[in-house]
Amino acid sequence: MGNVTFKKGIHPPTNKEHTAALSIEKLPLPAQVVLPLGQHIGAPAEPLVKVGDEVATGQMIAEANGMVSVPLHASISGKVVAIEPRPHVCGHPVPAIVIESDGADRLSPDLKALENLEARSAAEIRDLMKAAGLVGMGGAAFPTHVKYCPPEGKQVDYVLLNGAECEPFLTCDHRLMVEKADDVLLGLQAFMKAVGAPQGVIGVEANKPDAIAALQKAAVGLPVTILPLQVKYPQGEEKMLIYAATRRVVPSGALPIEVGVIVNNVATAAAFGRYLRQGLPLLERIITVTGAGVKNPKNLLVRIGTLVEDVINYCGGFTEPPGRIIMGGPMTGPAVYRLDIPVMKGTSGLVVQTRAEVDEPHVLPCIRCGKCVGVCPYNLLPNLLGDYAEHEKLEEAEKYGVFDCRECGACAYICPSRRPLLQLIKNSKQQITAARKKG
Repeated sequence: MGNVTFKKGIHPPTNKEHTAALSIEKLPLPAQVVLPLGQHIGAPAEPLVKVGDEVATGQMIAEANGMVSVPLHASISGKVVAIEPRPHVCGHPVPAIVIESDGADRLSPDLKALENLEARSAAEIRDLMKAAGLVGMGGAAFPTHVKYCPPEGKQVDYVLLNGAECEPFLTCDHRLMVEKADDVLLGLQAFMKAVGAPQGVIGVEANKPDAIAALQKAAVGLPVTILPLQVKYPQGEEKMLIYAATRRVVPSGALPIEVGVIVNNVATAAAFGRYLRQGLPLLERIITVTGAGVKNPKNLLVRIGTLVEDVINYCGGFTEPPGRIIMGGPMTGPAVYRLDIPVMKGTSGLVVQTRAEVDEPHVLPCIRCGKCVGVCPYNLLPNLLGDYAEHEKLEEAEKYGVFDCRECGACAYICPSRRPLLQLIKNSKQQITAARKKG
């Protein structure tokens, strides 16, 4: 099968060469972790502990607060020293549980390897997803168990794993697929059983042949296809991946379940596979630390709640005072404003740019070149959406499909006038949503 893809898109420099061949390193235990109660889309978790309590690694310290919510687990053992608002990637403090390490990394006695997958019903598997604190680890952080409760009458034909890792700089999923392919396949099999899906597909960009080979070896005898994808951005975006893998088109405003598909990141599947094998909930994840502004780029296995400062220090510190630190990939990740922000379940990397790389853009008016229209994978008119957002013509923005934009940033990347199209579109969405709530 040849490399498949979607229509339009862009080809930014991948900048993966510094870390693509680096094996995953384990970051030493941090002295303290900060665990925000809201690390996922939906309702924040509710604390089960109080200041002064001793906790063990893997112990549930906050419970899910409703259907669209997941529990939170201690990522280290030690003492709860605070439950209070702490700095967060969203830009304002959010409630968090702070644990001071005892250095012992004592595992909770409640943790245990689970029975064979064959012995579990679909409902039990969904319950285990929630119990593991599992969320989408590609960045969206949507509670995984909710995806596997499809509306009555909806048949799931494919569970599709995103191994494209099309964001520049990031290689954490690449190394995961190479080194932990068995966990990825076990998690995928569990996902398939949870909804009775007959077919699994893992989409991997063709610039990762070692990952493709490792997954193919692990998938022997399973109803799983390892699908090489063309190297293009945003190849890993949900709707683009579905089209590339199945040629099915998700309608405007609809979810993938409408075309019989559920999509998860490979890291989410691997985390669930590990939970099934060892009983360890989601308390650590792999991140890529890279960019010209960090001395020793690495792929690191990091405990959730570790501060950005601790991660950067382990990588040798900055090469010079940084110009920008991006949490995630440079196309979609937010720039963080301080170093005491924690790594969370949805954090895929830290990209450190130098000041020379972060120039002040000289923004010009739209020249009507149409380049943004030519690359938009959602077949939108970003030039018009940008104009409408800039002049607060919210009704027109909504009419022209602003909510169909998945915020990949391809339009802003290609714009010769350097218009902040992505930010304008995001702002208009927020304004429309706020107006709806008031109305």
